[in-house]
Amino acid sequence: MRRLFWLSVGAGAGIYATHRVKRRVEHIARTLSPESMAARAVTAGQGAGGRLRDFAHDVRTEMRAREAELREAVEMDQAPPEPDGPRRRVLRARYTIIDDDKDGH
Repeated sequence: MRRLFWLSVGAGAGIYATHRVKRRVEHIARTLSPESMAARAVTAGQGAGGRLRDFAHDVRTEMRAREAELREAVEMDQAPPEPDGPRRRVLRARYTIIDDDKDGH
């Protein structure tokens, strides 16, 4: 009786293991099929386009914020100095203020 019991337990375990392995292999085969791979590529491409648009928007927003910080730091947006103060000239290409007294002109 014992032998019959363990024989049936072994056969049941073998059948269960075979069934699980078969299901896993079928799942992997479906995942790696050409149709499945094409569908995943299309889905990934659509998602990448949206993420790229979001990234470009974030870059533009942060670029504007950083430009405002830099403008504030070099005081580009302020009015020119009063005429009765020391003589200065603005080089527009470099946005640099040069004192005429210091450069010998």
